[in-house]
Amino acid sequence: MRLLITGTLNGQLSQATKIALDRGAQVSHAETIDMALTHLRAGRGADLMMVDVKLDIAKLINALETEHITLPVIACGVENDARAAVNAIRAGAKEYIPLPPDPEIIAAVLEAVVRDQGTLIHRDPAMSNVVQLANQIAPSDASVLITGESGTGKEVLARHVHAKSRRTSHPFVSVNCAAIPDNLLESELFGHEKGAFTGAVARRIGKFEEANGGTLLLDEISEMDIRLQAKLLRAIQERVIDRVGGAKPVPIDIRIIATSNRNLADEVRAGTFREDLLYRLNVINLQIPPLRERPQDIDLLAAHFADKYAQANGLPQRKLSTSCSRHLHANNWDGNVRELENTIHRAVLLATGVEIGAEALRLPDGSRMDQTIIGMASGPAAQAVMAAEGVTRTLVGRTVSDVEQELILETLDHCLGNRTHAANILGISIRTLRNKLKQYSEDGVEIPLPGDSRIAS
Repeated sequence: MRLLITGTLNGQLSQATKIALDRGAQVSHAETIDMALTHLRAGRGADLMMVDVKLDIAKLINALETEHITLPVIACGVENDARAAVNAIRAGAKEYIPLPPDPEIIAAVLEAVVRDQGTLIHRDPAMSNVVQLANQIAPSDASVLITGESGTGKEVLARHVHAKSRRTSHPFVSVNCAAIPDNLLESELFGHEKGAFTGAVARRIGKFEEANGGTLLLDEISEMDIRLQAKLLRAIQERVIDRVGGAKPVPIDIRIIATSNRNLADEVRAGTFREDLLYRLNVINLQIPPLRERPQDIDLLAAHFADKYAQANGLPQRKLSTSCSRHLHANNWDGNVRELENTIHRAVLLATGVEIGAEALRLPDGSRMDQTIIGMASGPAAQAVMAAEGVTRTLVGRTVSDVEQELILETLDHCLGNRTHAANILGISIRTLRNKLKQYSEDGVEIPLPGDSRIAS
C-alpha cells in the first residue's frame, strides 16, 4: 500500500512514517500541499494521504476533486487541535488521528484502507467458477474484460486479478470513464504537458504512466467517447502513449482490465464502440452473475457488512436474525452487492436488539423491504416505520426539493452530523451530500456540525 504523508508536525509525522514502514507500507513524504499535488501529478501515486491538520485541507480536497484524483485523506494533529479536527472532517477528510501516533491506530487505518479496496467474499458455485477462472488467468498479461450488472463487484474482481498477478507489487490504478467529462478524460488517461490547453498550469502524468509496471482498470469503458477509443487502441497495441501537447511518445508496460455493465457487442452494432478495441480488450471475459443468481453469497456478504459497519461505527456486533435472512433472500437485489451493502449499513445503524431483525431493513426512501413486516413488528423500530408512513401521507402539495431537503437534514440529525453515515443511509455519494449541504447553508439553513444535531436532545 502506498502512503503519502504531507506536512511535518514537529517531526511527529516522521514517527508515523516509521510505524507505517514497519507495517509494510510504501511511504512518500511531501512538506506542503503543493508538493503533494506535484507528487501525484508526476504519476507516483498513493492509496492514502495522511496530512498535517494545520495545512489547508479544504484546498487539498478541492484540488484533488478538480483534478479527479481519488484517494482517502486522513488528518493528523496534536490532541488539543479539536477545532482543527472538526474543520478537517468538514472539509472532506475521512478521519482524524491524534498525535503522537499510536502504532495500533496507524495499523488499523492501513488495514482499513486495504480492506476498503475490496475483499472478494463468495461461497456460491456460480461466483466460485468466475473466481477460479480469474485465478487461472491472473498470472498472464492478457487483457481482461469484466462484465456484469452495476454493483456486482467488478472492481473488486479486478483488484483480485491484480493481486494474483505477477504485477502485484506494482500499482493498481483505476479510472472511472463514466465519471470524467469527455474533454478531460484524454488528459486523465494520457497526461498533458504544461500549456497544452487552458488550465494546464503544470505537466500532469496520466493514469497510463502512473500504472506503469502494474495494472490499469478502465471502469465502465462503454462510456468512453468513440474518438478517444482510437487513441486507447493505439496505446494497447503499440504500448506507447502520447501526452496531450507532448512532442514524443512515452513507452508503457501495463496490463489492461476493463469493466462494463453494458453488452459491448450491442454497442459495436450501435456504432458507439469500436469493434477492434473490443477484440483487444476481450481476450478473457469474466462475467459476474447478479446477486439474485448467487443466493449462497447473500448471508455471507450480509454478515461481512454487518461486522464491518458495526466496527466502523463503534456499535456492538450483532448477528442477522432468521427473519432478517429470510427477507434478504426474498429481495430481488436490482443493485446487487452494492445495494446489499447499503441496506446492511442502514440496518446496523437502526438495529436495537441483540440481533439485526427484519424490522431494521429499510430502503433508501425509508420504506420497508416487505411491508407485511410492519404488522408483525413491535418496539421502537416498528413505531418509527409507522411514523414514517404517516409522514409520507403529508407529502402531497410539497415540492420535491423541499421534501429532499427535509429528508437529508433529518438523516443528518439522526447521524449526529456525520456526513459519511448520512450519505450511506440516503444512498447518495458523500460529494453529492456535501454539495446539497453547501447549497442549504448558502440559503441560510442551519447545518449540524459532526457530533451535533439541530434538534436539542
